[in-house]
Amino acid sequence: MPDITINDIIVSFPFKPYSVQEEYMRKVIECLQNGQHGVLESPTGTGKTLSLLCSSLSWLLAKKAQLQAQVIAIEKKDLGGNFFKHLTSGLEKAAGVPDNPQNFGWAMPKIIYASRTHSQLSQAMHELKRTSYKHIPTAVLGSRDQLCIHPEVSKEPTTFNKIHMCHSKVKSRTCFYFNNVEARKDDPTFRQEVLDIEDLVKAGQKHKCCPYFLAKELKQSADIVFMPYNYLLDPKTRKSQGIDLQNTVVLLDEAHNVEKVCEEAASLQISSTDVAMCIDEVTGVMRDISKEVELQNDFLTENNVQKDFTAEDLCILKAMFLELEKAIDSIELKNRNEGDTLPGGFIFELLEKAQLTHGKEQIVVEKLEKIILYLTTISTSPFTRKGNALQKFSDLLKTAFNSGISVARHKEKVMRCYKVHIQIEEQKKNYKNDVWESKKTTTKTDGKLISYWCFSPGFGMQQMVEQGVRSVVLTSGTLSPLKPFISELGIPIAVQLENPHIVTKEQVCVGVLSQGPDNHPLNSSYNTRNDPKYIASLGRTLYNFSCIVPHGLLIFFPSYPIMRKCRDEWQNMGLWTQISERKPIYVEPNSKDGFVNVMNEYYQKIKDPLCKGAIFMAVCRGKVSEGLDFANANGRAVLIIGLPFPPLKDPRVMLKQRYLEEIRTTEKQGLTGQEWYQLEASRAVNQAIGRIIRHKNDYGAVILCDCRFENPNFKKQLSAWLRPYIKKFTNFGIITKELREFFKYAESTLPQPGITHSQYGNDVISLPAVGATFETTVPRSLKQKAETSTLMTKSTNDSFNINTYLDESAKDKQSLKPQSSINFSSCKLKDYQSTCELAKHIDEPAIKRRKINILPSKIDAYFSGPSTVPLTDPESNTAGPIQINKETDKSDKKTLGKQYLKDVKQTLSESDYKLFATMIQSYTQSGDFEKLLKTLSILFPPTGRLQYLFTGKYIRYFLNKTN
Repeated sequence: MPDITINDIIVSFPFKPYSVQEEYMRKVIECLQNGQHGVLESPTGTGKTLSLLCSSLSWLLAKKAQLQAQVIAIEKKDLGGNFFKHLTSGLEKAAGVPDNPQNFGWAMPKIIYASRTHSQLSQAMHELKRTSYKHIPTAVLGSRDQLCIHPEVSKEPTTFNKIHMCHSKVKSRTCFYFNNVEARKDDPTFRQEVLDIEDLVKAGQKHKCCPYFLAKELKQSADIVFMPYNYLLDPKTRKSQGIDLQNTVVLLDEAHNVEKVCEEAASLQISSTDVAMCIDEVTGVMRDISKEVELQNDFLTENNVQKDFTAEDLCILKAMFLELEKAIDSIELKNRNEGDTLPGGFIFELLEKAQLTHGKEQIVVEKLEKIILYLTTISTSPFTRKGNALQKFSDLLKTAFNSGISVARHKEKVMRCYKVHIQIEEQKKNYKNDVWESKKTTTKTDGKLISYWCFSPGFGMQQMVEQGVRSVVLTSGTLSPLKPFISELGIPIAVQLENPHIVTKEQVCVGVLSQGPDNHPLNSSYNTRNDPKYIASLGRTLYNFSCIVPHGLLIFFPSYPIMRKCRDEWQNMGLWTQISERKPIYVEPNSKDGFVNVMNEYYQKIKDPLCKGAIFMAVCRGKVSEGLDFANANGRAVLIIGLPFPPLKDPRVMLKQRYLEEIRTTEKQGLTGQEWYQLEASRAVNQAIGRIIRHKNDYGAVILCDCRFENPNFKKQLSAWLRPYIKKFTNFGIITKELREFFKYAESTLPQPGITHSQYGNDVISLPAVGATFETTVPRSLKQKAETSTLMTKSTNDSFNINTYLDESAKDKQSLKPQSSINFSSCKLKDYQSTCELAKHIDEPAIKRRKINILPSKIDAYFSGPSTVPLTDPESNTAGPIQINKETDKSDKKTLGKQYLKDVKQTLSESDYKLFATMIQSYTQSGDFEKLLKTLSILFPPTGRLQYLFTGKYIRYFLNKTN
């Protein structure tokens, strides 16, 4: 691996880095050397994660060497009784620790790499395995949902139940896997390899020890720890996971979601129903104790569960909850429809009415945790109480009362960053009509829903940094525009970077389409999104693009309701069927399991040589818009259907805008409410666009199908690398011409990798075997095409040919008479073409029909399986088996044979053509079919562009001729 020197740090990189990668690593090292915070944007496909890991780990090794040298130098000096004082001072100085010892310790620095999801972390750890830094001690933190292997605990339906059942078994030492951790934690298997979540679970199962607690043990000695970034940004999770941030470098990858995570981690909702459930749960425990007293068993339950609380504790807690319920009921709402908004400090006033003030909350939280543990332990049924409501209230106290800073300062920050929104609570009730169906209706009660919302991401970021963090690096492919992003973080950002992409202008086609093929304006705003004319024009636009764009086509809608509305309308007007006949359509489902299945089918369709790709309809901010890789054929174009603004009437959205306006009024800086609202839409668009162009040889088109994208403000908020390429298409004819030329040029000049299995996050999706059947939204005509013999198609790995897409509309208008059989003498196959065009049918006199024994009939079995498999005419969509007429006209056969020889001679080199001629001569004499296939596979390899010369009909005719 080549070594390069950046800022006096030697970085080992798996290959010679691009200039954008060198600049990126220079900025990372600058942040770490100077103990500064940075915001770095580098587009997807530029090797951002690999560069981040190599640069930070090379700095870490250099820093550790410097610290060790400092220790050795100190030891050699005659320090007398001040040895430890000088040692501490020297280490602090070498580590770049400020003079204030209260803020930083003198320990060796550690790197925390955080991303949004576990699958993204696994991808990063996979990148680490490719580097020369894979020997560095590594750990990954996960939840019990991912890591628990206990047969009982892992089957619990909720994370809450798993946590408390685990606590109970660990405390009573009844978990065999936990008890084994101490003996197994030093095993070389866990210390010498980079283990991601999946690897850790497999190793834990093999060695019979708990992966969850094993990960915590490995964290203590690891130089780099991987974790989801909500573990860092949520103080409650940070504490429960035992994460020490003293003198750490925090790398926040995929940081475009950091603002939202910070706000959500510091926010909470509680309702009148929750408080009533708390009362009910405490009362239930009181009943249990009363029964035990009657049985003269005051300290142990019938399940032998030790209680760490008394009857008096329960009485005090119940009285507290009753007072809180009374205080909530006494709140009078001025606006019962939309609710009332109060300052953040109102939460303290409300809790104070139940005698809950700063200092007292810690005692209450401790008692609540003990009661929750008791309830979880004695529960034997999933329908019994398990302390869920008590846990929710405990979280409210932890969020509202922050013990990390002074009371006065905390209250001041709450007044500035929080709002309390109170509205009438809505409850869902089920009314069953029969045993199979149920209707859900929403009714308003006298109860209230109290939302304690944080609107400043800086609140959480500052809390994290104040824990002793040395440096924070926030990075992503979509952070633009940087200025408003930085203004919301609330921490000083000294280093910034907006990297360009490594692709050239020939690899990307970007444009704004403001009208459909019928010249109707494309505008998905609230006033026009339900207009039948707009929906129809949008459908025709999609149909035209399905004819032009090869392979995978991604469509991103602003929201699920808009996507469903378009789907229903297109189905009613027949457009859905027309589009499906060009490319099968897949729609993003709501459930996770269903989503994986749909992705399986989509990727399989892209691989299917009998199809011209597929369409995937998804939603901005949905499951598809982040984390999924649509490289190469999986995504050749992405259409953005409108601007995905947040719901305008949502109380939280309205309050966020109002909060920003208040801050701007008082501080004369920052975003306006409208700027933030617009920025939310632009960031969601940037994320969706990032699904394609995944590496330096990839290419694709980005079409913004909404006239509002012509607004200069929106263009400024798109990713920096994308802006120079944006074009305005004045009419539909121009964009279709541009796309055809773009894909034709890209196909002829850029590498065409074979279509391979794709990944969904960390897990490789198990794709069905070739020939497997599955239910999709594919129309019947396409299912018939999928059953056509592979002799009439190219192989999976053939490159896409733009010629097959140029005149599809014209071919659709041709009406072909249904016929029960196809005469191969009436078929013509163009060079590099994957479908046969039926020429004028030639009727032959019956007297001339005769049967010919064809030696290469084995080819049918080799490529298409048994000759009895029913085939279907792909052009006329005629159902039923195709009768293959084995008689061919000699003149046609001779012409086709000559054409085949001509094609082979023009394609092969002189030496290969001699080999081909020798092979044909040998086959004519010996009839050795196996030898023939072996030679053909060498000359026309299955993964090459010459595969059509092996599987096309020319070879059939020529082999007939040789016999």
